[in-house]
This record gives sequence, structure tokens and C-alpha cells, in this order.
Amino acid sequence: MTTQTLDAIISIRNLDLHYGQFQALKSVPLDVRTRKITALIGPSGCGKSTLLRCLNRMNDLIPGCRVAGKVLFEGRDIYASGEDVCLLRKRVGMVFQRPNPFPLSIRENVVFGLRVAGVRERARLDTIVERSLTAAWLWDQLKDRLDEPALGLPLDQQQRLCVARLLAVEPEVILMDEPCSALDPIATARIEELMIELKKRYTIAIVTHNMQQAARISDFSGYMLLGEMVEFGPTAGVFTSPKDKRTQDYVSGRYG
Repeated sequence: MTTQTLDAIISIRNLDLHYGQFQALKSVPLDVRTRKITALIGPSGCGKSTLLRCLNRMNDLIPGCRVAGKVLFEGRDIYASGEDVCLLRKRVGMVFQRPNPFPLSIRENVVFGLRVAGVRERARLDTIVERSLTAAWLWDQLKDRLDEPALGLPLDQQQRLCVARLLAVEPEVILMDEPCSALDPIATARIEELMIELKKRYTIAIVTHNMQQAARISDFSGYMLLGEMVEFGPTAGVFTSPKDKRTQDYVSGRYG
């Protein structure tokens, strides 16, 4: 079994990824630390979202995608033969760029994954609904509206509902791909506050185009360019004293 950084729950080593003939990731290294927020930054098309999707094998769904290298989750290579992808995606869940609640009630959105897993006991489901909505800062607002359609909620509540739906299946890692891109500044602040609260219990990796957001909420940041990890380290250092001129150019606004 390949070793990984002591405090990392996920470690990537020499990761290459091709879409057909196009190489989207080039020998990428990355350590995602336990109960920290790791931000991936860089210009559009640099490979941030592709890298994030590698962490729970969402790229498997793209025809012609080929991966080489190691992605270790708690020391096990998730791309090794025989790995259970469904279990992986339960343990490493994802929140997408735009809120994607199902056309169901608020309650049924939260328990959807549990019902798929065969959970039917009403008392247990009710407990998990309350716990998950509370963790997503929605219980007080929605506890009397659980049977209303989820699609009627404001966008920021829809996004937090998607977080609650994910928390209901008890993941260990939460991946967020531009979770605030469709939200206004007030709603964005709510999601950022939620992420800071959630990292007390969960490990979070986020893709963002918003450098100020990365600086505000993340513990570690990785700057990507043309499929390469140019620089990775504690966020304060990446933003205030980058080691690579390309990083300096990006965070100072001279590039990208």
C-alpha cells in the first residue's frame, strides 16, 4: 500500500488524465488534509474541476476519459481494480456548481440517498432530516415546510439543501465545484459561513474562480495552470508570498 502525507485523507501522486487525445492533467500531486478546506484556483480550463472530479471518480462517466497515477483515499488507491465506486461516492460526496434539488419535497430530497440504500424506518428518517437540515443551517427556516416542493426555495437554500442531502448519507469528504457561482454576495456569504462550520466535522475540497473566497475560507490552496499544479501550500503563503512567478502573476491580477 502506498503511503500518504500523515494528516491527509486523500493524496494524489503523479496523476495524468486524458480526454481522448487531450491531456487535461499532467503529473498532478495533491494532499487534501483532514478537516481542512482545500481550494483549487486558476483560470478557466486549467483542470481544477477535472481534478476535483477525480477524487470520487466522477470522470468515469465521461467517454474517452483515461486516468494514470495514484489517488489514495485513506491509503487505498480508488482507481485500483475492484474498488467499490458507489461506496466511494457515498464517502466522498459532491455539491455541484448550480443547485440541483430533485423535483420532490424538501423532506424527500434529504432522505433520497437513504431510501435508495433501503432505509424505510420513519423515525430514523425524521431524525436524519432534522440533523442534516440543522447542519446545513436550514432546520429553523424549513421545519414547518418539509412537504413543500424543494424547487420553490431560493437558490441559496436550494444549495444548502443539496448539502443537507449529502450530509444525510454521512460522507467523510465534501467536494464543492464552484458552489457559489450562481449566488449573490449575501447568499455566497451564507455558504462560506456554512463551509467554515462544516470543516469542524468534514474534510472539504472546493474549486473556485473567486480568489477572495479562497483567501477567506481555505486552509490550503493549489494554483493550477494548463493541467499542472504550479504551486500548493497553506493559503496565506500562496497568496502573500508565492514561490512561483506564475502564481504571483495570477494572485496579483496580472494573469488570468
